[in-house]
Amino acid sequence: MKLATMKEIKEALEAINEKNDPFILELQKDERKGAQKLLKAWLKRIDKEQRLHDHFVTMNHYEKEIRNQGYTYIAGIDEVGRGPLAGPVVTAAVILPEDFYLPGIDDSKKLSEKKRELFYEVIQQEAIAIGVGIIQPAEIDRINIYQATKKGMLEAVQELSQTPDYLLIDAMKLATPYPSQSLIKGDSKSVSIAAASIIAKVTRDRMMKELHQEYPDYHFASNVGYGTQEHLVALKECGITIHHRKSFSPIKEMVENR
Repeated sequence: MKLATMKEIKEALEAINEKNDPFILELQKDERKGAQKLLKAWLKRIDKEQRLHDHFVTMNHYEKEIRNQGYTYIAGIDEVGRGPLAGPVVTAAVILPEDFYLPGIDDSKKLSEKKRELFYEVIQQEAIAIGVGIIQPAEIDRINIYQATKKGMLEAVQELSQTPDYLLIDAMKLATPYPSQSLIKGDSKSVSIAAASIIAKVTRDRMMKELHQEYPDYHFASNVGYGTQEHLVALKECGITIHHRKSFSPIKEMVENR
């Protein structure tokens, strides 16, 4: 089999997803460099799609196991922003439908900003329910970051429009009336927790970009509140804002030395 043009081969490959497809078997015999280049690119794409599919199946393991026990509304829970010097800690709870499929989903920190934004929109459209909890710096200073994270997670659960019947929580234990499981590095192991990490991360990043408009000297749009060199310089030159965490070093020492 030899198609007249590379364009025809390219168009045909776009509709094929199986390596044992008769067209692929014939294309392997085509000795033209252009044809083999197209085949190589196609094989690379198929292998990548398979890896993403396999990873998604692995990340859906806990959800599948829990559903087999009779639970339906599984809320994945995660937080973003425990470490920064400024801005809130943001938590999210997400309940996904059983047929949810988003190859490439992962811990939000492993995704590019563009991919996070794309996945955020997909999750917003397809999730059964999404809840978000936001704990501001003053509250973090009052009760400490650990307790603030727990409080935010509980608020996120309360914000869900659908009552969950099971919780999958990233690295925390919560006192709730629902059965739950805590997973270390859960945002890399569970689809639901990964979805929550993406919702929390995009929500917080957008908030920090808004703060940047009000406080451009601190470069919140790029450092999202973390203690980068430019942020630390701004603290020395411009002082502390109401959005800074006064219980975190070196801000704590700056407050004490006033």
